[in-house]
Amino acid sequence: MTGTYDWNPMPHKVEIKCPACGGHCIFEFAEVVKISLKKDVPFFKQSDIFEYSIFKDGCGHKWHGAIYFANLHGGSINAITDLPDGYSPENWSHSKYLTRNHGLDLGAFSCSHCQTRKPYILQWPQDAYYSFSYKGEVLWAFNRESAVDLRDYIASNERKTEKFKWASFLLHIPTIFKKQNARDNIVKQINKAVA
Repeated sequence: MTGTYDWNPMPHKVEIKCPACGGHCIFEFAEVVKISLKKDVPFFKQSDIFEYSIFKDGCGHKWHGAIYFANLHGGSINAITDLPDGYSPENWSHSKYLTRNHGLDLGAFSCSHCQTRKPYILQWPQDAYYSFSYKGEVLWAFNRESAVDLRDYIASNERKTEKFKWASFLLHIPTIFKKQNARDNIVKQINKAVA
């Protein structure tokens, strides 16, 4: 798909097909915090819970970053302790996750089926767990909740987005999926996926 549907803002967590087993799993974007002092770089390079990387800003300036994968540490910042002066665990709480702004969709997935937890570069929407095909086009949802809203919206005769929690997402659904002849097919696929 092209257009605004592709560029709808991503939530911090999305549900994807597990890259290891193909089952349902959770992907969470990594958080990055700028390392403000060069003397702190060795701490983050040697840390067991952070990954260190050099990034470039929009002007081409390089900066040092400490990357944290909450999804590899129980989904919280509780694993972050004993930081250098000037940093706190809250710095990695939805600070600046690594999406297209940094040229990559870096995060980690955790699968309850095969128990795999690994860093991963998201390939969206190909990785979407809630993905539906119709006439060669692909419709997707971020998670089960947005898939249910998508189903109810498509099935509705009124199509009033303000009634739905995922209203801003629903505003960008391509027309082909909203046509009456697509309705039954799409609703049936979504019902099967969310059951």
